[in-house]
Amino acid sequence: MPDLLLELFSEEIPARMQRRAADDLKKMITGGLVEAGLTYEGAREFATPRRLVLAISGLTASSPDISEERKGPRVGAPEKALQGFLRGAGLSSIDEATIQSDPKKGDFYVAVINKAGRKAEDIIADLVPDVVRKFPWPKSQKWGQAGEGALRWVRPLHSILCTLSDGEEVKTVPFEVEGIKSGNETRGHRFHAKESFAVKRFDDYVAALKDRKVVLDLDERKEIILNDAKTLAFAQGLELVEDMGLLEEVAGLVEWPVALMGEFEESFLDMPDEVIQTSIREHQKCFVLKDGKSGKLANKFILVSNLSAPDKGETIVAGNQKVVRARLSDAKFFWETDLKTGLETRLYKLDSMVFHEKLGTQSERVQRLVALSENLAPIVGADKALASRAARLAKADLVSDMVFEFPELQGLMGRYYALAQNEEAAVADAIEMHYKPQGPSDAVPTEPVSIAVSLADKLDLLTGFWAIDEKPTGSKDPFALRRAALGVIRILEGNSIRMSLQDIFLKARPDFQQADDLLSFFVDRLSVHLKDKGARHDLLDAVFALGGQDDIVMIAKRVEALGSFLASEDGTNLLAGYRRAANILRAEEKKSETSFEGTIEGAHLHEAEEVALASAIEKARVAAEEAVKAEGFEAAMSALATLRAPVDAFFEKVLVNDEREEVRENRLKMLNQIRATTLTVADFSKIAG
Repeated sequence: MPDLLLELFSEEIPARMQRRAADDLKKMITGGLVEAGLTYEGAREFATPRRLVLAISGLTASSPDISEERKGPRVGAPEKALQGFLRGAGLSSIDEATIQSDPKKGDFYVAVINKAGRKAEDIIADLVPDVVRKFPWPKSQKWGQAGEGALRWVRPLHSILCTLSDGEEVKTVPFEVEGIKSGNETRGHRFHAKESFAVKRFDDYVAALKDRKVVLDLDERKEIILNDAKTLAFAQGLELVEDMGLLEEVAGLVEWPVALMGEFEESFLDMPDEVIQTSIREHQKCFVLKDGKSGKLANKFILVSNLSAPDKGETIVAGNQKVVRARLSDAKFFWETDLKTGLETRLYKLDSMVFHEKLGTQSERVQRLVALSENLAPIVGADKALASRAARLAKADLVSDMVFEFPELQGLMGRYYALAQNEEAAVADAIEMHYKPQGPSDAVPTEPVSIAVSLADKLDLLTGFWAIDEKPTGSKDPFALRRAALGVIRILEGNSIRMSLQDIFLKARPDFQQADDLLSFFVDRLSVHLKDKGARHDLLDAVFALGGQDDIVMIAKRVEALGSFLASEDGTNLLAGYRRAANILRAEEKKSETSFEGTIEGAHLHEAEEVALASAIEKARVAAEEAVKAEGFEAAMSALATLRAPVDAFFEKVLVNDEREEVRENRLKMLNQIRATTLTVADFSKIAG
């Protein structure tokens, strides 16, 4: 059971591609091995800036021998058919085939094809070059010799290490990829260990790399960076501002992480913390620190070097401090310039900023946001004037110097600038919060003015792109419309805001013609949202089948109440009774080509169980309808639960298809009444299970 070690050694692989590339290498190689008939016990993938590595343990030494039968034409078939059979089966003569008999079809030829198993090294020698040539880099370039034979790789590929170790014996698997021959050698750190060294098995390989200043495991490098950064911060009485995205990126930039601390002038701390953190993170890939007591940023930062310098990193720190100082100086200039200019005086620049060629400029969009925010204000309990003002200024920071440099600060910088020019706090908050939520874990606006502007922003986006037929397709959603719809759902649900989506679509765009289609899109998004919270998709279908359902809060409540009811014994049994009634009705309606609507006739009720059921249906119907009108869906479910016992008793004691036509028809009307009564809360026919 040999172990395979594969390393693809290249120039620096972009950090954002490393983890996915290592995973792709594992999937492609292990998938190819299994397809070729090999099995293995375990596989681990690794990535550093200069190498992709795969270690497979417990690989079978060879694929099994295979024997298969291939059925051919009948004995006496035309020569052309026989020749085709021989070519397909790899036989030189029909005498090499056997003859089998079939009682119905007679005698026919059969070829027994024996395929000998292949050694693992032969399979690997064919597989790895194919994987390298077909590797799915998001971006790649041709390297090496020009022409069709040039290799496409993300960065120049220098060497391929490929060994099979079985106990003490270690073999190099020989193959070649566009001039690069496989071997058993690799290199360590670019600066600390340039010389090549031979490799045997995986454990030796990992230890040898570490001796040469290379930590193979990306997650181990992350842990080293995080622990060392926290230790340095603690020594200064500070705390690390953790940034997991930056940590992943930085760990992909270094093979030998060394955390160092730098500092900058305290005068830069006059800027918002987010500006300082963004500038340092984006330009220098460094972490910021904060005072543990006050929570404010400190004038120090953590950088991660890729080497252990003789001067303990002093030169590296000095160089980083110089760049950080320059970048923070730029940021401070943007900050001070924006403060002097203000938001109001920048609005004219939105006239020339195109939002979408079919939807006009940002200035035209702002006009729509103002009008819609004013319409939404009374619905969400917001001050109309403040909502209007917030919508007017919501996009002004897009043309600020700071947001031009750091687009990810949009909204946040608008809030700071609004407060600086003495806007109402509700207006400033709405400028920041109107972009939220931007993801399933992002905060939802809770203040009325923020809610109004945030809903306006998303509804204008959705109705606008629906109006020009730019909808999401498959996995493509370039304008983040799914996120916008989910944002509307979370805002309405999270703040218990009652509104008709259909009505709001028309408020957002009076000439809107695609309301039904957009509502269906919201249904899909709501389904995903509720499913993530544990609700069943079929229950959502059961509620929407009632028609006229476009109130997110009420839909969610109905689904929740229905789910709780069906999880109970009463709900389970009533659903079974409903299905029995519905099945009988469908069969009789199809056979007689008529429906059994109408009032139950008391004169035709003969059995005690049908008398009891008729009474229970009327009481449940009235109670359920009243509960639904009062939006008491739990009470409506309780009303339906009263039907459970009389329905069970009815089906146990009463024969629906009575010989007396008037009795039979009356009982079918009763079943129809059961179906109609359940429709007060949901369409039970849509419920699965």
